[in-house]
Amino acid sequence: MNIIVTGGAGFIGSHLSEYLVKKGHKVIVIDDLSGSTTDNIKGLLGLNSFNFIRADLSNPEVAGRYIKDADMVYHLAANPEVRIGSQSPEELYRLNLHMTYNVLEAMKNNNIKVLGFTSSSTVYGDAKVIPTPENYGPLEPISIYGGTKLASEAMISAYSHTFGFISISFRLANVVGKRANHGVIYDFVNKLRRDKTRLEILGDGTQRKSYIHVSEVVDGMYNIVERAAEEKIPYDVYNIGSEDDISVMEIAKIVIDKMGLSPKIKITGGVDDGRGWKGDVKYMRLCIEKAKKRGWIPRLNSRDSIRLAVEEIL
Repeated sequence: MNIIVTGGAGFIGSHLSEYLVKKGHKVIVIDDLSGSTTDNIKGLLGLNSFNFIRADLSNPEVAGRYIKDADMVYHLAANPEVRIGSQSPEELYRLNLHMTYNVLEAMKNNNIKVLGFTSSSTVYGDAKVIPTPENYGPLEPISIYGGTKLASEAMISAYSHTFGFISISFRLANVVGKRANHGVIYDFVNKLRRDKTRLEILGDGTQRKSYIHVSEVVDGMYNIVERAAEEKIPYDVYNIGSEDDISVMEIAKIVIDKMGLSPKIKITGGVDDGRGWKGDVKYMRLCIEKAKKRGWIPRLNSRDSIRLAVEEIL
């Protein structure tokens, strides 16, 4: 197939692009490089089965110009930083929700009918059921980021039912691995590289969440979209994550051990009962039974994913 990957030079997008090329597809990456780099896709540049377009899809004319002549779209382009929400809601609206609308309009106008979308576990907010299944409700995001992802899901569902798309939204746990340029591991490693004697932990350190390696995410996305396309289901939602969780303090200890250091740990205490920042979900673990019934089962648990990601980043 001819497959467009928006945000395909980013962290998850670059891994997905590599995976698709290895599967024998022709891949067109569209990315404005505002939060990514072509270094992430340097192994693909020059291949006959790969094309890179630098373009800003928050411009509707640009989206209409380049999202065409394809069998499907994986829409990953977004601002992935949850913490920016309290400072810059307008930026998250433009890069997440408005851009999704532009992608959907371009798909409709150019007769592209299959979409895979990277949503987020943040759409659940402070879920009262853990592990949290896809049919949990009401969905009450507590960050602007989570709000834009949930609104994007709603628009994708509406376009799918109205215009005959086949779409899947993937609610991802915290994704880790090489090329990550944000997140707790990235922050800890950079802090310790700047100062080997001290590590600051945002929040009270007891935050517990599920983590999954990026290689498992792209495998799950690909296989689930492929089966959904065969069954022609207009719209569906799948959690992608591991079946356990790990605390921020445990992650810090893994990073410290891997780096061979013994810094003094400083806990900030955080906000709102020990959260790292406003909008930080303190406890998250996803129910993945639905994805498992599709044949996708993660090989790594949260701890193994963290250990592997720290080794890759180092």
